[in-house]
Amino acid sequence: MNDLPERALRRPEAAASSIRKRLLTTSTVLSRASLPLLRISLGFVFVWFGALKLTDSTPIADLIAETVPILPGSWFVPALGGFEVLLGVALFVGRRMGVVTALMVAHLGGTFMVLVMQPEIVFQRDNPLLLTMTGEFVVKNVVLIAAGIVLASSYLDRAQAEAAANQPQ
Repeated sequence: MNDLPERALRRPEAAASSIRKRLLTTSTVLSRASLPLLRISLGFVFVWFGALKLTDSTPIADLIAETVPILPGSWFVPALGGFEVLLGVALFVGRRMGVVTALMVAHLGGTFMVLVMQPEIVFQRDNPLLLTMTGEFVVKNVVLIAAGIVLASSYLDRAQAEAAANQPQ
């Protein structure tokens, strides 16, 4: 009976150690899965939105056509949709991610043309801090651009590490 307090004191340490091990295992699994999940989810969004443009089912066809008035919307919107589908498929495949993400970031950067070409539909009362629904739709692309940069940097870091590992010592 004398060791009862000692056992009671050891039990929380064992429980804490078990929790730390589980958290470390979970962190390892999430770390391995996070980049492929990000890549595939972005691919899914690009294929979906691109398909809407290809099938003339997108609610933003007029927005695109009016943002780039020098190009006929009748062919530009579907061409943009085809490009988005190709980007999505490339994201699914996961090869040449430096090029794919550069194209993705450039494409998403182009969406900000709406802010310049049609400010009256993205800002409330001409206030750049007050976005309309269209403005929020456009500005959220900052997050997608950041996701593309994360993908690019992680894949480029991995390629550099592999190249360094293959260098003769």
